Amino acid sequence: MPQKLTVEIKPYDPSAPLLQGVRTGVERTLRRALGNAEHRLLSVRLHPPEQKSARPARASRFQATVVDYVGGRTLDLHGDVRDPKKIEVVESARQPAVTHAEFEDAVEVLRLGAEFGKALRDGKLQPYRPMPPHVPIDRPDGSRERHVTVGLLPTNGGKAKHEVVAVSLAQKRVVRFVDRAPARSLAAAAVCGVAAAADQMTADQGTPGTIRVRVRRGSTLLWEFIAARPAASSGFWGSGIELRNVSYRGRSVLYQAHVPILNVRYDGDKCGPYRDWQWQEGMIHADGADVAPGFRLCTTPAKTIFDTGSDIGDFLGVGVYVAGEDVVLVSELEAGWYRYISEWRLRANGEIRPRFLFGATSSSCVCNVHHHHVYWRFDFDVAQAKNVVDEFNDPALGGGSKWKRLAWETKRLRDATHKRRWRVGDGAGHWYEIVPGPHDHTAAGDAYGKGDFWAVRYRANQIDDHPAAGTEAEIDRFVNRESIVDQDVVVWYGAHFEHDVRHHG
Repeated sequence: MPQKLTVEIKPYDPSAPLLQGVRTGVERTLRRALGNAEHRLLSVRLHPPEQKSARPARASRFQATVVDYVGGRTLDLHGDVRDPKKIEVVESARQPAVTHAEFEDAVEVLRLGAEFGKALRDGKLQPYRPMPPHVPIDRPDGSRERHVTVGLLPTNGGKAKHEVVAVSLAQKRVVRFVDRAPARSLAAAAVCGVAAAADQMTADQGTPGTIRVRVRRGSTLLWEFIAARPAASSGFWGSGIELRNVSYRGRSVLYQAHVPILNVRYDGDKCGPYRDWQWQEGMIHADGADVAPGFRLCTTPAKTIFDTGSDIGDFLGVGVYVAGEDVVLVSELEAGWYRYISEWRLRANGEIRPRFLFGATSSSCVCNVHHHHVYWRFDFDVAQAKNVVDEFNDPALGGGSKWKRLAWETKRLRDATHKRRWRVGDGAGHWYEIVPGPHDHTAAGDAYGKGDFWAVRYRANQIDDHPAAGTEAEIDRFVNRESIVDQDVVVWYGAHFEHDVRHHG
């Protein structure tokens, strides 16, 4: 009988000591730019250098995001972590994601107000995080007043009606809507999903938390990699649990693996569509020892909302545990009323099994059939930085070999009739096959889903797709028909799930 797997975890956050200096420089710049105007520093994110390296790279630049409530603008501050006194400030009217503190402040405005205050204080209304998370109101000068949305759900016996309102944090006033909810949302008497936990903490984007993991069987080193908690993951929207510099038995496999794009569309556009974010962690149940900020090495399998049927947990971050031949990393994500599970399973035999699960807390929109789309980004470096990509079809397309090399950047769809799958490797015997899961479905016939598989050249600026309008994934813009033979290759893999809460739960 083989020896059990053992997991060694050490904190790995070489950039964490730099954060205080960065924050000091940012606050100094804000005092000059805003004076005493009411504002909030939402996040400070550290970015590794664009140049790839064999060893885990230290952050070289930072981006801080600030909301100026009075001025109706967002300030993005960019700079070098080694010299945070030199900061570039970019103003825009874009609306960043709502933080936990902003939502709590909006609820407090409602508690102190005449319209909903007594019902909230008496427990007859339960506040929850709805979608969309904010409703910006345009001002005559083109600026946008930030309004944070709050769902108000009647509790048992309450006479109040279900409603989603918007709260101006600048004016401390409440905006109500004719249909009891803003456009693209819904507040009906009927709700679906698990009861949302009240006042439970979530993590803000940019919260530090990175570890180095080594997995052994006896004295044999199997896996070695860096893992970042969702709150510390890369990308404008975050990207769930992120793996970096992954090697198996001493040979490189992946430079980076994560989920930068996640969206959802409803049948008949009854709500949404929405582009969701993958950095806001929710609570899970995890027994064990804290080994680094946001990471707990568990003595038993960590449990999420899908295991317990409850939105309440006792740990914020990533649970790491051994399950037979797998080492599992799991975290729960929140995006409004959605609950997502980001999970990686690394098997002793070298297999990697990424999983994403979809759920919801009590709300009205989710009672309608909707379609979740999740897009993994795999920056493969199998044995070396330059790889090739092959596609398998049985029966073979055009005759000849069932495996055919993809010569140029391309997008492909899954095809079960041809048992289609792909492989990435050095062309000299070291391969990783990408085998579609039985529930991944396909974007064929779904214009919103866009695609199932993309193979493109590595570009440092192609983590975020930055859709010009709408919420659809814009990975197609990365396909420029460049050669991908013996090049640094990135693979995007999309999965699509029809969620019928009334039947699926």
